[in-house]
Amino acid sequence: MRKLTRSGSPYTFTRRTAAALITAVITLSTSAAALAADAIVLRVGDQKGGNRSLLEISGLAKDLPYKIEWSEFPAAAPILEAINAGALDVGYTGDLSFLTVYASGAPIKAIGGTRSDARTQAILVRGDSPIKTAADLKGKRLAGTRGGWGQFLINATLEKAGSRIEDATFAPLGPVDAKIALLAGSIDAWAVWEPYISYATLKDKARVVADGEGLTPTITFIVASDNAIATKRAAVQDLVQRLNKARLWSLDHLAEYARNTAELTKLPEDVLLAAYTAQKTSPIAIDEGVVKEVQAASDRATRYGILGKTLDVGKAVDRSFTASASLN
Repeated sequence: MRKLTRSGSPYTFTRRTAAALITAVITLSTSAAALAADAIVLRVGDQKGGNRSLLEISGLAKDLPYKIEWSEFPAAAPILEAINAGALDVGYTGDLSFLTVYASGAPIKAIGGTRSDARTQAILVRGDSPIKTAADLKGKRLAGTRGGWGQFLINATLEKAGSRIEDATFAPLGPVDAKIALLAGSIDAWAVWEPYISYATLKDKARVVADGEGLTPTITFIVASDNAIATKRAAVQDLVQRLNKARLWSLDHLAEYARNTAELTKLPEDVLLAAYTAQKTSPIAIDEGVVKEVQAASDRATRYGILGKTLDVGKAVDRSFTASASLN
């Protein structure tokens, strides 16, 4: 054996001591691995150029105190389906699409979100279409998403123009199929949102004949499962706060945001810049005003037959995640 000193006191370094130290190191390493294995994991649904890229571009994806497992989907509807099935913890979707799934009994809540200018929901026609105003939509074949903004905007626009819902034919089509159908002339008009509006008007020479101003809240909700809210609250809260900060960052950096998203999605940069500028998308706190506004839209959707029953929107949201948020 050999003698060593520590703080002026002699001690003996033996094989037994070495073995004990090695055991301690192994134990600590095992404990660290266990802690890493037990770290909170948020399973988050996204679309290309969505929340993941926004967090990364803004620099707010760094130093997460939890892990995010991202899953990319082609649209919001399958994100909601995955949350309902327990395969995701968090996602995002338009207000009416959320209410459609919530009405089916899905164990989900809206916990945060954003608002865009209502004019960035619109009904488009081809540049050579004889349709000039909303009144001209009567008797026409109109496409949009079923159970979401498209179907709602068509119904609300017809009603505002003094027509009955039955006075036109609704074609339930997603954005990709609807765009093809419009350009081919197999539908007369298409109800959609940004960046499809900017692309269609800038690249395909489409025209806007009506928009959602005064008709729709144009809110996109951050949605979480009841289970994630109960078991991963701190992580979900942190994600909501980061997304709010990232959205505020984007408002001050529209050109940079458009450029980076264009590289990721392969959409034209001018289209994205036009869309982001028009949308003015800002984070919201889910307060009494938002609940009242969405309740009015929900009641209207029930009257249109989009929702099968009257909903209490207050029970569909969890206000605690944005209750004390400063969004200015």
